[in-house]
Amino acid sequence: MNTQLELLRFAWRNVLRNRRRSLATIIIAALGAAAVMISGGFALYTYDSLREGAAREFGHFTVAHRDFFQRDEETPLQYGLADYRQMRAALEKDARVTRVLPRLNFSGLISNGDKSLVFIGMGADVRAEGAARGVFLKLTEGTLFGGDEAGAPRVLLGAALAKSLNARPGSPLTLLTTTVEGSMNAVDVEVSGIVSTGWPEIDKRLVYAPLPAVQKLLLTDKVSTLAVYLEETAQTAVALADWRAHEAVPAAHEIKPWWEQAFYYASVRALYNRIFGLLGIIIAVLVFFSVANTLSMAVVERTREIGTLRALGALPGEIVGGFAREGLLIGVLGATIGMALAGLTSAALLGLDVQMPPPPGRSEGYPLKVYAEPVIYAVAATVIILLCIVAAWFVSRKAAHKPIVEALGHV
Repeated sequence: MNTQLELLRFAWRNVLRNRRRSLATIIIAALGAAAVMISGGFALYTYDSLREGAAREFGHFTVAHRDFFQRDEETPLQYGLADYRQMRAALEKDARVTRVLPRLNFSGLISNGDKSLVFIGMGADVRAEGAARGVFLKLTEGTLFGGDEAGAPRVLLGAALAKSLNARPGSPLTLLTTTVEGSMNAVDVEVSGIVSTGWPEIDKRLVYAPLPAVQKLLLTDKVSTLAVYLEETAQTAVALADWRAHEAVPAAHEIKPWWEQAFYYASVRALYNRIFGLLGIIIAVLVFFSVANTLSMAVVERTREIGTLRALGALPGEIVGGFAREGLLIGVLGATIGMALAGLTSAALLGLDVQMPPPPGRSEGYPLKVYAEPVIYAVAATVIILLCIVAAWFVSRKAAHKPIVEALGHV
């Protein structure tokens, strides 16, 4: 133990021989480590945000008729759920389930009397939907409705659709759609509120209406799907396996987890994996060559010293080991400083309201946060240290095996 400490102390003295050069190398290693940790933490935060957004939008699970996911409906609710009340009661018995929301998809024309536009609507319990979706369904004007209000059915409009119809809370509108029997039906409604999903294309067409009113409008007692919400998104895979194993849902129906529907999440994750993977490779190469450059200059300056040590009986492996310990110390210092920089950055962003610009296809930005993930810190620090050790071995092995006479005569 004492021998190893003495060897490390000797390596540290060698690192300090040229303090300016060593400091520059340590700083490069620290910045490289910090960059990997910060970018990795940002990627994890982005993945978590997209995952929660997808899970809140679709539900952790979507239960529907088996053909609902595989075929297009020729008539409204051709593959709807008639027995959804029994399934809802059965699913709610699972302690992991927080709510089960029936949803009825429909479309048609919405009119203010002067102008008619195509809408894509959903019949639902909007107060429960608002609680489930949280910040991913933002009420910008008016109030949410629950379904027990007297008078004309109340609806929520997407912000862009409300702007096109010049509608505000309290405005009367008319919905026109096709019933399950193929006939046309209409209902007068009143605007309860205006919402934004953050997706401009959705906000141009979105209409939320009370489920009973939509069922009456379509002349049906079916719903399109059941959205099942759990306490934690992490429970999704386990719950899915349990339900499929115990056939919690009738065989004529299918359960789809959120990740099979969230195509945006999968696309962004694949893109970010490539971007940050390439960034990590570039940083690793820069750190490797920086350390290699520093230690190669040290090797050249100490060639005669290496020859002297060899003449005194030092083996080539011992010479290489000495330089490897110098690389180890540089890597440890760089990784430690890098972790401190990354941690300070993560902490600072928690207190600062730094907003990212809206991603493609969205109208709203999101706060910039970086996770201080221990696994990423450990992996990045280990990689940086190993790169420094490998760089030291790479530049010193040739000098360590140089003939003693040639090394002693080096100028």
